[in-house]
Amino acid sequence: MQGYSLVAPAKINLYLEIIGAREDGYHELAMVMQSIDLADQIDITPNGSENIRVQCDNLEVPLDKTNLAYRAAELMAKEFPEQFAKLGGVDIKIHKRIPVAAGLAGGSTNAAAVLVGIDLLWKLGLTKVEIEELGATLGSDVPFCVAGGTAIATGRGEQLAEILGLDNIYIVLGKHLSLSVSTPWAYKTYRATYGDTYPQDNQSLTARASSVHSAPMIKAIVHKNAREISQLLHNDLEKVVLPEYAKVLELREAFASSGALGTMMSGSGPSVFGICESLEHAEKVKQQVRSSIPDEDLELFTTQTISQGIHLKSSI
Repeated sequence: MQGYSLVAPAKINLYLEIIGAREDGYHELAMVMQSIDLADQIDITPNGSENIRVQCDNLEVPLDKTNLAYRAAELMAKEFPEQFAKLGGVDIKIHKRIPVAAGLAGGSTNAAAVLVGIDLLWKLGLTKVEIEELGATLGSDVPFCVAGGTAIATGRGEQLAEILGLDNIYIVLGKHLSLSVSTPWAYKTYRATYGDTYPQDNQSLTARASSVHSAPMIKAIVHKNAREISQLLHNDLEKVVLPEYAKVLELREAFASSGALGTMMSGSGPSVFGICESLEHAEKVKQQVRSSIPDEDLELFTTQTISQGIHLKSSI
């Protein structure tokens, strides 16, 4: 039986607003998510056994059940026991290019690729919506990573409304290799600091989350206006992460001084990105940030927005 090689793009947040606390303990969010062409490659092949095996070329990535890609394969085996019994386990090889623990949904997009890959491998014929629903049980970012492109995300991030794709806007992305920020810590700290501003009833939560659909950011995206998008970037988590993490603040300030159209931390960090007018402009911004922070621990990437999520690279 053949295997498949899939492209698993990273994502950034162009907008992240924390609306309030939900009854299930999560936060009600309003976000605009965007796929970028910085991507991992996931090779998935049958192994003729009952085992799920994960390999990765980055030693920081766990290979056991704490890896979302492993858990995605485990979920498919549980949901489709007849196919698992008939066709057996899989080998998952992760070629890592997305920085680890970067706020770029690297683990989530790997899991999304495994769901899509096993659907192809086992010839299940699942719809995109069905795969997204499975992904939502693994993590809030997984459904978006399946479809990718540009989307409004509400709820805890799993309720998606697609927007016309935002292609070919150049981005420079920076992340310190040795630095990570705990997402649970960021949200917990935000709740402790700003919880008294949260709406007190579900109706108010829903109304505030819905308002993002008509927000100026969405209009700027529809018109593919990079300059306007840059002026409307927003991330509530910057309020708690930047004061606590000096290197993230320094990186954001370097981007702000680099000539980028706009800059922001992605998700809970520690990645920071700058929006640029062209590839040439992006390379200049990248050089300027590198000159400002000549630290070998800082990785910088030139990338661009894309209108797709998980997609097939080749059969193997």
